[in-house]
Amino acid sequence: MITPKEDTTTMRALQGLANSNSSVRLQAALAVGTAPDPAFITGLVERCAIEPEFYVREMLTWALTRHAASMTVPVLLDEVRSERTQARSQALHTLSKIGDRQAWPVITPALLSDADDEVARSAWRAAVVLVPEGEEHELALVLATQLGRGERETQLSLSRALIALGEVMLPALGAATTDLDPRVRTHAIATERLWRDPDAGFEFAIEEAKRVVALGGAGQEGQ
Repeated sequence: MITPKEDTTTMRALQGLANSNSSVRLQAALAVGTAPDPAFITGLVERCAIEPEFYVREMLTWALTRHAASMTVPVLLDEVRSERTQARSQALHTLSKIGDRQAWPVITPALLSDADDEVARSAWRAAVVLVPEGEEHELALVLATQLGRGERETQLSLSRALIALGEVMLPALGAATTDLDPRVRTHAIATERLWRDPDAGFEFAIEEAKRVVALGGAGQEGQ
């Protein structure tokens, strides 16, 4: 049974999350995470959907990870289906931090190819964390369909996701190095290079890949 004092404390914390001052919101999220209570979960998730400050969103995510996954994951799964892009992106980001594979069914091909880059990037990161053992190859095939998409930041996110899957992604990546679209070939070759030499850096890998594509090469054969 919730006592009047506990109810007042909860209300004060939730009001802090909605304060116009970002420092107050940050402290409120820290306080909620330090003393987790199921009463906070809905408020934290709702705030994630509209919070403008990155560092506050990160604290909100941390606060959610401090609560029992059995209580947070169902709420976050509902949020993934939201029409608001930030709500979807933040829910996926939080699910990747929680790491409960019961959330895997929400990671659909449609979500992995979401029209919004931030949602797609969050979905890629969540996917490589949540993918069940034995399904990495199928995930790599879906991720490979997104090669060539977006600007550098988006492409780097996809490359990192593919590399995180390990060697199982190499067949899908290899096939993409011969794609008819030069952007896809370039991104695939750059990812392949980054896989072999992580210290090379993405910018260098992309420039090298552009050179290979311009010369009519593909993947390792184009070196």
